Amino acid sequence: MDELTYEKEYFSKGYAAVAGVDEVGRGPLAGPVVCAAVILPLEEEKRILGIDDSKKLSAKKRKELSERIMETARAYSIAEVDEGTIDRINILQATRLGMKRAVEGLKLPPDLVLTDGNMTLDIGIPQRSIVKGDALVCSIGAASIIAKVYRDELMERYAEEFPEYGFEKNVGYGTKQHIEAIREVGICRIHRRTFIKKFWDGRERT
Repeated sequence: MDELTYEKEYFSKGYAAVAGVDEVGRGPLAGPVVCAAVILPLEEEKRILGIDDSKKLSAKKRKELSERIMETARAYSIAEVDEGTIDRINILQATRLGMKRAVEGLKLPPDLVLTDGNMTLDIGIPQRSIVKGDALVCSIGAASIIAKVYRDELMERYAEEFPEYGFEKNVGYGTKQHIEAIREVGICRIHRRTFIKKFWDGRERT
């Protein structure tokens, strides 16, 4: 996925700044959903090798690529939507909001936005949704990588504040250990209450 095939195709159609947008963290029981937008350079000498869907890469490789992407990108932006907002408006709308914020945070305004899956954003910019875009479109893959690294590091910091839940390992997902911890000590402030109704007895971590 190093060839920027989609970006170059749209460039040939007159789009000079194509932004790829993706999210990380729709499924966890705790923590924010994190969205990123990236506009990659098209010059061959600036090509970043190894970009792929973040889930297919090792943590070490993701970290290396994230640093390279942020150094090389024409523009990038990362946006969080917190657990309270997720509970209030639901995860789909929270993801759409995060993607919108990520696009609006780009220092270089894009003239086309490419999103993964089937996501329509409330933006006044032309947009296209591409199924499996994080594995097919370089700029979407790049967005998935920097969002994943950012969120994993954030959850590692939360693990220091809330050590019972194993956030440094599960990054908020509903592992057996995580669910047992919720049953034993209750929830903390970063839990998504709408995601844990089946196994939460109403207790708050003290």
